Amino acid sequence: MTDAHPETRTLVLLRHAKAEPGGDGADDADRSLSARGDADAAAAGAWLAHHGLLPDVVICSTARRTRQTWHGVAMGMTGAPPEGGPTGPSPTVRYEPGAYDAHPEELLALVRTVDPAARTALLIAHNPGISLLSALLDPEGLDEEGLRTAELAVHASTHGWAELGRGGAPMTGRHTARG
Repeated sequence: MTDAHPETRTLVLLRHAKAEPGGDGADDADRSLSARGDADAAAAGAWLAHHGLLPDVVICSTARRTRQTWHGVAMGMTGAPPEGGPTGPSPTVRYEPGAYDAHPEELLALVRTVDPAARTALLIAHNPGISLLSALLDPEGLDEEGLRTAELAVHASTHGWAELGRGGAPMTGRHTARG
């Protein structure tokens, strides 16, 4: 799944896991994960660990369901809470309000700010922006339906984060995590 080329950067895009339905006047950003979503997030983390895709940097929307998705992914990667664990040091985690309800260009702008030393970044966000970003990075990579809940799209690029752009990161893997 990972490329042996030392300059390769890997961007993993993850649509948040399954959330409880909205309604009753509640703010959409406050929706929690469902029980299935919790299990799927942990399964996504286990898949990332199994494929050697542990992130150096995590960019996460500030919505409750994306923060809970990250917590589940971290638990799945390490078998421990997201403060680090048996797989090594914990990544730098950035909770970004701008990742909520973002257009693909806005998500790409966040990715372009990743530390140049980082080799793997994980972006946890929402549809349609996350799916449209995947399509922007690799126009041949996704089908019309885009990313499902707890689905990961792995993109690889030999460009630096700041230079990442349209068509510049082919999709090298895709997985729908189910717990």
